[in-house]
Amino acid sequence: MTDVTRDTGLKVGRLWSDERARSALFQILVVLGLALLVAFIVANTMANLQARGLEPGYGFLGDPAFFEINQKLIDYASTSTFGRAMVVGLLNTILVAALGIVTATVIGFVAGVLRLSNNWLIVRLISVYVEFTRNVPVLLQIVFWWSILTGLPKVADSLSIGGALFLNNRGVRMPAPILESGFGWVVVFFLLGIVAAVVIGRWAYRRQMATGQTFPTFWVGLGLAVVPALLIYVLLGQPLSWDVPEQTRFNFRGGFNVTPELVALWWALATYTGAFISEIVRAGILSVSKGQTEAAHALGLRPGLTMRKIIIPQALRVIIPPLTSQYLNLTKNSSLAIAIGYQDFVSIGNTVLNQSGQAIEVVSLWMVVYLSLSLGTSAFMNWYNKHIALVER
Repeated sequence: MTDVTRDTGLKVGRLWSDERARSALFQILVVLGLALLVAFIVANTMANLQARGLEPGYGFLGDPAFFEINQKLIDYASTSTFGRAMVVGLLNTILVAALGIVTATVIGFVAGVLRLSNNWLIVRLISVYVEFTRNVPVLLQIVFWWSILTGLPKVADSLSIGGALFLNNRGVRMPAPILESGFGWVVVFFLLGIVAAVVIGRWAYRRQMATGQTFPTFWVGLGLAVVPALLIYVLLGQPLSWDVPEQTRFNFRGGFNVTPELVALWWALATYTGAFISEIVRAGILSVSKGQTEAAHALGLRPGLTMRKIIIPQALRVIIPPLTSQYLNLTKNSSLAIAIGYQDFVSIGNTVLNQSGQAIEVVSLWMVVYLSLSLGTSAFMNWYNKHIALVER
């Protein structure tokens, strides 16, 4: 009996002295601890929900919302469901994120290139913009632009541009397009033209790699995309009209209104992120060897052509990864819209949460949506980064 106990103690001692066995034991203990913590959180949450008379689940998304949304891309009324209201908020978030990313990219690339200019005044002006914008909290910038826009004249004193575009403290009222029968064919020919332009571009690229001869890809592609669609548009009797806004005694009739909250959020996010992108672009350009520029100039290439054909393609290897992070930051910063009343996904979700009391479900939807937007953006940028990577022969 004594020998058996002694052998068992020796085996346990050997097992504890084995590094792999000890590591496995610690991992099992950590997993058990996490499982117990999750079980405790779930049980506690269920008990709290039952105490408040709330049923867990997402069935509340089918209940009527009973609140208005002033900025919407799809049909919505106060009698619509919570689920449709959340979809409207999601589209508003995607709209401001897409507008902000495009505008910030343009601002960042232009500012980044201009900051390397030899013009003393331009360099100083861009430096002031970058240093001021990126060192002031984006929330303050959003509120600043919103205050500027809401300080515009009232509806009765709207500023008119050409009698079709009106500016006032309620936003920008502009003509709304009315798609008539047959306009779908214009869209079809336009898309087919884009496909043809892509095919021509690939052919021109292979031809240039094989023979060194260039092809006016941009102008040919532009012609293929626009000319056939324009001809169909004329032949079908111009199936597109405009609903021009008319000013009434208290408001406008017709047209499409862009709220000052959307414009303020869009512009603040674009200028703030554009300042960071400009520094990324500047660093990317400086990372390209100066010998590349000297060699291009020695071959007789103009500075603009050298920048577009030689420097930028190589700089993109450095620019794209941090650029992706800025796109993700812009999308997440759009949730600050709640500060000025722009009804994005977070703002509308907050209203739904207050009316339904389903806090966990609403927060989980916020997390899933922002995670999906971030992963989608990252996947696209990673694909683009791999697509433009230099291939050694």
